[in-house]
Amino acid sequence: MTNKSDTKAGLYKETLIAGLWRENPVFRLVLGMCPTLAVTAAVKPALTMGLSVVFVLVCSNIVVSLMRNLLKPHLRILMFTLTIATFVTIADLFLKAFLPRMSETLGPYVPLIIVNCIIICRAEACASKNTLGISIIDAIGMGAGFTLVLCVLASVRELLSTGKVFEVQLMPDAFVPWAAMSMPVGAFLTLGLMLGLVNMVTKRKI
Repeated sequence: MTNKSDTKAGLYKETLIAGLWRENPVFRLVLGMCPTLAVTAAVKPALTMGLSVVFVLVCSNIVVSLMRNLLKPHLRILMFTLTIATFVTIADLFLKAFLPRMSETLGPYVPLIIVNCIIICRAEACASKNTLGISIIDAIGMGAGFTLVLCVLASVRELLSTGKVFEVQLMPDAFVPWAAMSMPVGAFLTLGLMLGLVNMVTKRKI
C-alpha cells in the first residue's frame, strides 16, 4: 500500500515538474507564442492572462478526463474545442464584469485562449488518456509553467521600459527607459534571449 502511495506521489511530482521545466510549454515546447509576445509589456496583464490559462486548463482537463472513455476518435477534437470554449467564455465574462480595464487591456487575447495550442495539446496528450488526478496535476504544472514564463518576460520588459515592476519604482532616477522594450521588438528580443539562455543551460546539464 505504501509503495503504491509513494509511486503515485512520485508520478504527481514528475508531472508537476515537467510542466514547470522539463516540458515547459514556452521554453521547451514553444507553444502559446501569441499571448507570450502580445501581453508581456507589463506584469499585471501577463499574470492575468496566465491565471486565465490556468483556469481553462484545469477545468478543461477535468472535463476531458471524466469523459475520456466516452470520446469517439472522430469527435474528440470537436469535444475538446467545445469544452475549452465554454471555460474561456466564463473567464472572459468574469474579466469583463469584475476587471473591465484589464479586459480592455488584454483585448482579443482572452477569447483566443480557445485556440491556444497548450490547452488542446494537454487535452489530447494527457487528459484524454489519464485519470483525473494526473490530468489536474498536469494542468496545474503546465499552467504554472506558462504563467511563470509570462511573468518573468513581463518583469524584464516592464523594468527596462518604465523602471517599474507592478508600478513600484525599482530603477534609480538616472535610469533612461528603453522605449523599444514596450514594443513588439522588445518582446521578440527578450524572448529570444531567454530561449537562448534556457538552451545553453540545458546543453551544459547534458
